[in-house]
Amino acid sequence: MSVRAAADRLLTLRCRVWLLALACAAGPALAQETVRARQNIEYRLIAPQPVETGDKIEVIDFFWYGCPFCDELQPALEDWIRRKPADVALRRIPVILRDTWAPHARIYYVLEALNEVERLHLRVYHSYHVEKLHMSRPDVMVEWAVRHGIDRKRWLDAYYSPEVDARVERAQRLVRTYTVEGTPSLVVDGRYLTSSSMTKTVRDVIPVVEDLVRIARQKRSGG
Repeated sequence: MSVRAAADRLLTLRCRVWLLALACAAGPALAQETVRARQNIEYRLIAPQPVETGDKIEVIDFFWYGCPFCDELQPALEDWIRRKPADVALRRIPVILRDTWAPHARIYYVLEALNEVERLHLRVYHSYHVEKLHMSRPDVMVEWAVRHGIDRKRWLDAYYSPEVDARVERAQRLVRTYTVEGTPSLVVDGRYLTSSSMTKTVRDVIPVVEDLVRIARQKRSGG
């Protein structure tokens, strides 16, 4: 990173801290004004969607395993997941913007069906971006699964199951419903969408999500 770029980034971070401090000091009215000022720059409003996390503030990670920006975001996102507030819950939805993305969505839902997401979600990214595996091919994926300790029959049964078919189809519908246009995109509490295309760097998505969680919390409490 150049000296000029580092200086610009430091200024951006200082401005963000100043705006948040000012908003907290001045109360809900200024907080809402701050959010409105940032619309269409670091996030955009979407048609409100129902959340599936009950009393917890929902954050949805819309991702594609083949996306280099999603891969770049993962360390920061995983760090945030470990330290996120107790009243926040994360969901993941694989994005299908073209037919060639569908096999990757299937991989995620197979892992989910086998209760292997926590163990192997990041391994899929590594295998695609570092090992350069052709992960759209079912034969490649079954061998990958076996190497990672999953029984061949269990993997194949899940891979071709009606349940996984239904989840992939639902993911396609949700991408349209949430008006996701690229990856990575994150939606906070069914109302606010931010994306790496809207922030200065990919990892700057995380501070925006943190800000929007605060706004969602305030909105839920009637502020």
